[in-house]
Amino acid sequence: MSKSAHRIFLGVLVVIVFTTLIALVYKGVSYYQLGLEDRVYHPDHKMLKPSGSVGHGLGIIGSLLMIIGVTSYMARKRYRWLSRVGQLRYWLEFHIFLCSLGPLMVLFHTAYKFGGIVAVSFWSMVAVFISGIIGRFIYIQIPRSIEGRELSLNEVREMKSDVAGILRDSFQLDDESHSIISESIKKKIELYHSNFLVRNFRKYIDDRKSVRDVKMVLKRNRFPKKDYNTIISLVKNDINLNRRIERLSAMQNLFKYWHVAHLPFALVMLIIMLIHIAVALTFGYKWIF
Repeated sequence: MSKSAHRIFLGVLVVIVFTTLIALVYKGVSYYQLGLEDRVYHPDHKMLKPSGSVGHGLGIIGSLLMIIGVTSYMARKRYRWLSRVGQLRYWLEFHIFLCSLGPLMVLFHTAYKFGGIVAVSFWSMVAVFISGIIGRFIYIQIPRSIEGRELSLNEVREMKSDVAGILRDSFQLDDESHSIISESIKKKIELYHSNFLVRNFRKYIDDRKSVRDVKMVLKRNRFPKKDYNTIISLVKNDINLNRRIERLSAMQNLFKYWHVAHLPFALVMLIIMLIHIAVALTFGYKWIF
C-alpha cells in the first residue's frame, strides 16, 4: 500500500467513527439527556432503549465488531499463513478501528444505563479502550520492519547513517560549521537526568535546540534550498534514531507490562459480554429476527 493509499485508508476509518458518533448523538441527544423515569414518555423510547430496534441493533453490531477486531488481530499474529495477507500494522490499525467503533455502539446500546455484572463488562471495555490508546503510543515508539516485526537494537543501529561523513564528503562546510552539526547529533541522553520522564523531556528540548542551531549554520552558509532540506532531514532522522535507540529497552519492557494489563481486561469484557448475549437470547431478545 502506497503512502497516499494508506492515508486515505486511515482517513476513511476515522471519518466512519466520527460520522457514526455524530449521527448517534444527533439522533438520541434529546432522549439520553432525560432521566430514566422520563425516557418512557419520549417518542423514540421504543427505538433507542437497550432492547429497542436501534438500541438492540447497536449492541449486536458493536459486539460483533469487537469480537471480529480482537480475534482477527490475534489470528494474524498467531498464524503464519495470514502473514501473506497484508502487513501487521494495517491489521493493527483495522483492529483499533473496529475496537473503537464497537465500544462506541455498545455505549449507545446501554443508553447510559448499566449495572450489575454488565457494568463489569462495560468498565472492562472502557479499560481496554484506554489501555489500547496507551499501547498504541508505546507500539509506535518501538522501531519495526516494513512487515511489522520488532527490530533488535543492532538492527536499529544499522539504520543510522554516518551524517558527519556525508556532510564532509558531499557538502562544502567550514570546520566550525561541520563541528557544530556533528556535535548536535552526538549528545547522549544519559547525561540529562536519572528520571526517565525528566531525562526524555530535557532531551526533547535539547534536540529541538540542536535542529535550530543546524538551521542557523546552514543559513549562515547560504546553502541552496534543496541541500538545506536534505541536511535538515538527515540530522532530524539521526536525532530521532538516537532517541529511539536510547529508550528502546524501556519501551520494550513497558510493552510487556502493558500486555499484562490489556489482555485480562479484554478477556473479562468478552466473557461477560458473551454471558450477557446468552441471557438476552434465553429471555427472547432476538432483535428483528
